[in-house]
Amino acid sequence: MQNRIDQCFTALRARNEKAFIAYICAGDPNLARTVDLALSLEKAGTDILELGLPFSDPLADGIVNQLAAQRALEAGATVQGVLDCVGQIRRVSQIPIVLYTYMNPIFQFGFERFHREASAAGVDGLLILDLPPEEDLAAQTETLLHIRLIAPTTPAERIEAICAKAAGFIYYVSREGVTGAQASVASSLAERVVEIRRFTNLPIAVGFGISNAEQVREVARSADAIVVGSAIVQRIFEERAAQDMPERIGAFVKALAAATKGKTNSA
Repeated sequence: MQNRIDQCFTALRARNEKAFIAYICAGDPNLARTVDLALSLEKAGTDILELGLPFSDPLADGIVNQLAAQRALEAGATVQGVLDCVGQIRRVSQIPIVLYTYMNPIFQFGFERFHREASAAGVDGLLILDLPPEEDLAAQTETLLHIRLIAPTTPAERIEAICAKAAGFIYYVSREGVTGAQASVASSLAERVVEIRRFTNLPIAVGFGISNAEQVREVARSADAIVVGSAIVQRIFEERAAQDMPERIGAFVKALAAATKGKTNSA
């Protein structure tokens, strides 16, 4: 059976559309609201959901996502709780789900156990920020893909090696540094995407720093998928006390997701 991520990109490619990937931190403000948020994001046009597994020392994350992880941990989020959350989402949705995480919580949970239970819960892919491909001993499977990261500073020979072990899609980090909204898109973006395409036929997603519909449209001219995280996470924090918070976040995301679709987005 084809992975939901692959199915998603196949369907979008047939319509000449790009994917919108939304990042939220699981457990912020709590796990029950995360389920509501996931469903609202899907309704708003999100193609792939990226769920952050909260961790106390998220080195690749900027202050917005760091604080979200801290809030989630304080609210009682655990690895098992996040996997149970995915299971609840799966009762009503088949949206592709990628867990964004670090090795420490996986190691503490048990590497093989984590993969087994994540797959059983309905997770489609893992984006492990601090696991080099050479150290990744888990085999790619049709049900749980390991998504690979490429940075602006990654040399060509390293890009080739990373792509050789990738599945699902390539995640291109558009800026050096950590996550967080930026005022503009990196000028080297299109050139770097073209270079990555030399080594893979996988879809290329671009994230880090994208925060509004104009930037989404700009990136969609080059990339196959656009990731927005910090801007959504910040809005969740601002709207956290509202009873209709998931619907408000969905309304915010709707314009971002729509910007990945349309005739102006052909790469």
